[in-house]
Amino acid sequence: MNLPVVQRILGLLLMLFSLTMLPPLVVSLHFHDGNYTPFVDSAVALLLTGVLIWLPVRKQERDLRLRDGFLVVALFWVVLSVAGAAPLVMSARPVMSLTDAVFEAVSGFTTTGATVLSGLDELPKSVLYYRQQIQWLGGIGMVVLAVALLPMLGVGGMQLLKAETPGPVKDAKLTPRITETAKALWYVYVIITAGCAFGYWLAGMDIFDAVAHSFSTVSSGGYSTHDRNLAFFNSAGIEAVAEIFMVIGAINFSLHFLAWRHTRLRDYVRDPECRAFVVILAISAALCSVSLWLTGQFATGTEAARHGVFEAISMLTSTGFRTDDFSHWPGAVPVILILTTFIGGCAGSAAGGMKVVRWLLMWKQGAREVVRLVHPSALLPVKLGGKAVEWRIMVAVWGFFAVYVVCFGLLMVALMSTGEDQVTAFSAIAACINNTGPGLGAVANNFTSVSEVGKWICILAMLLGRLEIYPLLVLVTPAFWRR
Repeated sequence: MNLPVVQRILGLLLMLFSLTMLPPLVVSLHFHDGNYTPFVDSAVALLLTGVLIWLPVRKQERDLRLRDGFLVVALFWVVLSVAGAAPLVMSARPVMSLTDAVFEAVSGFTTTGATVLSGLDELPKSVLYYRQQIQWLGGIGMVVLAVALLPMLGVGGMQLLKAETPGPVKDAKLTPRITETAKALWYVYVIITAGCAFGYWLAGMDIFDAVAHSFSTVSSGGYSTHDRNLAFFNSAGIEAVAEIFMVIGAINFSLHFLAWRHTRLRDYVRDPECRAFVVILAISAALCSVSLWLTGQFATGTEAARHGVFEAISMLTSTGFRTDDFSHWPGAVPVILILTTFIGGCAGSAAGGMKVVRWLLMWKQGAREVVRLVHPSALLPVKLGGKAVEWRIMVAVWGFFAVYVVCFGLLMVALMSTGEDQVTAFSAIAACINNTGPGLGAVANNFTSVSEVGKWICILAMLLGRLEIYPLLVLVTPAFWRR
């Protein structure tokens, strides 16, 4: 374990993160909201902390090992979330405890979108912008950005990218050099965000709201600058823009890059995970829309389809935007929406959940086992995209599923032990570990009523979900620290 190298990288990343306090500072000065001091103080404090961490080990330039990469990623997300809470704690508006500030920051960086705030319409513009910005940075991962920049500082990034990138298959490169791969993903991310902001502006949002909501849409975050979320605008055009870019943000960014580089759309059609994602989305949207229409929740079938399709996309992509309080919808619709969050978006996207590719592989293996009951001697490999999937990947997928379910169960029981009812505990942990945001019961609109201990349980769930369990879990295993 190269702990001095890990310390050096952590210091560099904190110094890099201190620069992200500048945009909300500019927003504060532009709108004259009088809230610039917390961002100045936070920038200075983070910069000095990063320097103090980096300075003693500045000459440590050995290569990272895979274990070092896991440690850097896990530490950085934990430290980053705590550091990101600094301006929220320091702000005069809103007044937040340390627990609430850390919860809000973790929810932002993990693109969960769960909030403990209310009265958003009256908050300073700088605070509103900052919440949106941290979701955008967390969307594709600050660590991927670090992979693109750290080689300039003498630190390689392959092990960081392997530890950060979600999904069971991680070794495919878009470009020959890992730095160029990270840069390519960020170029795609920025271009899509700009397109989303332009779409919102054309649909009727002002510039501030358009940029702010583009950050939380493409990142699959779900934060809004208004208490009523997207229902504030009551605009079918704005909802259509959100739907398009929520779907785009939940598709593997590698596919976006390849489609852009080769100017072709067949990459999406040929990708089995993307096809499965579209099918699941269509089924979920149809179930919700028909259920809302049959139960008379909305006056017309058009209104039922409008809200049903929107919420189906929002929840499956783990964005968590709302045009209506679906927790009060009749029948099984709220449960269907919560269950789809466990599927989530595609691997390599900004979405949360367990990822479509894992569910697709488990479905294919289940289908294979049924056929083997009839033909026990047949050799039936699990195939994805016409290629046989290695048995090690299948073992890893089932192992991840088992660990995910166990962690979910333990966290739900822990939250129930703080006094929450079953519906609230189930949906709160589902919303946090799947990085979705809204839940049912007491957490349908926000997490304000959850106890302090309960909020820390939810914080752990959000971090586990964002890092897909293993980077955090591996740190508590003796084998990881054994030489």
